[in-house]
Amino acid sequence: MQADFHYYATYCAAFLAGYSHEEALEICYSAQMVDCCTKTFLKSISATVHAASSQSQAELVDMKSDISSLQDITRIWASFHFLPKDLYAPTPLATKNYKNKYRLICGPNGVLVKDTVDLAKGKSLQAAGIAMHVLADTWAHYNFAGTPSLVINNTDNNFYEIMDDGSSRKMSFKHSPGAEDDIENAAYNSTVFNMIENSILNLGHGHAGHLPDYSFIRYKYMPAWDNYRECLKDNPSDYRKAFCQMILAMKYLRGVHEVFETGIYDEEAISLYEEKIMHILTVRRTDASEDWKAFGEKLSGKAIPDFDVSAYVEEYKNAPEESRNNTVLGRFIVASLSQKSMVTSKIFSSKNLLAGFSVKYSKYGLSGIKEYRKLVKESKRQES
Repeated sequence: MQADFHYYATYCAAFLAGYSHEEALEICYSAQMVDCCTKTFLKSISATVHAASSQSQAELVDMKSDISSLQDITRIWASFHFLPKDLYAPTPLATKNYKNKYRLICGPNGVLVKDTVDLAKGKSLQAAGIAMHVLADTWAHYNFAGTPSLVINNTDNNFYEIMDDGSSRKMSFKHSPGAEDDIENAAYNSTVFNMIENSILNLGHGHAGHLPDYSFIRYKYMPAWDNYRECLKDNPSDYRKAFCQMILAMKYLRGVHEVFETGIYDEEAISLYEEKIMHILTVRRTDASEDWKAFGEKLSGKAIPDFDVSAYVEEYKNAPEESRNNTVLGRFIVASLSQKSMVTSKIFSSKNLLAGFSVKYSKYGLSGIKEYRKLVKESKRQES
């Protein structure tokens, strides 16, 4: 997903869930910040790079293909953008290496979605924003994995857009740096095809470009991991479910509901706005920010500022060391460390080492890992 959904649509969902205008702004800022919090950004504000929730193209280009680097990539992308649906999915007659990659395939309504939302319960608005980003991406990035893998993430020439009248047309992908997607002619920009299984060019939905991030698109293709059976993806329907599920999740975080259950969507919350929401989701364009922003401002009667990655930088940099955790970025960093630690621990516990080794900080304290002492200290403070 892009800023149109992670920022503006998340604001709308937060407001419909009962948060105030100011609270909704903090939540949607953090939801979009997940895409911007790179190691480069964290270094610029003198924060721990282990809180990175994304990687820039420049950072990825510099990454090596050794085990440590691949684990670092997987920790970030599987934790925040391609949350695995089933870490114990059966894969008969498969090698252990293939099974491990297969089990990182992203999808909605998995156990880790509930774990992610539960993790944010009783925490900061920033934790809620991160959880909403992760939850939403399980719908957009359905069937791709947050680890480099040609066999899992590759797309081939059998890729078709399903039109409104039920017909289909073939889509083409080409690596053209700086070029915009031509949605009228079904020509999309993508990463360069690379035959090396663990190449970073085979990460996530790179071979499909930004296609999965567009709410209007309906498409079908035949992934290798599913024995080349036709896979259907209906983004308008999935994005609608993502929106309703975010509202339900945030009502839970506010205390309206006692538990958060997957597979349930707050249809009632959008009943008065169904036509408007579906119009926004189905209009054929690459960016729906203006419409989501207008909808949000109509809901709250307040102006929604454009996203500014540097909005809280000075607050963080100028805060005394002992109180930085209480700034907007400080709370985001703590929540980011917590989310990454939780997902990495779950992957490791499933006997899958693609995200590296992990221990539960809440139980063992991670006392030997300097960068996580802040997380341990903050966790104990919140529990007291």
